[in-house]
Amino acid sequence: MEEKKVLRNNILIIEDEHDICEVYSEVLSMAGYKVQEAADGETGMQKIRDENWDVLLLDIMLPGKDGLKILKEIRANPELRKGLVVALTNLNSESIIKEAFDQGVDGYLIKSEITPDNVVEEVNKILADKEGK
Repeated sequence: MEEKKVLRNNILIIEDEHDICEVYSEVLSMAGYKVQEAADGETGMQKIRDENWDVLLLDIMLPGKDGLKILKEIRANPELRKGLVVALTNLNSESIIKEAFDQGVDGYLIKSEITPDNVVEEVNKILADKEGK
């Protein structure tokens, strides 16, 4: 009997800019992903704990608890690391990028340099890369 492959299709977006979150959510949903959203760090942490997710698109600048603090919490508690983490931010600072990778992100996307379709492509790519490992 052939084993069925489980699709990785749960995306959690933690993004405080409503319009950006809505656009990413829409294009990812149209691409076949199940998308959940959180608009601040505290709500995002609750969803990280409570929900199943395969990819976390994490803004760095968030109200309440910023993305770097969220990354530190995920890194400190392996049970919270349910999937891949991609920083999705407008911060293009080498020190912030380095800190994000030091805290364990799997990718880093700069919002001002990508289109919504690029986000879908990057999510597809990062999941395909992970499957190939």
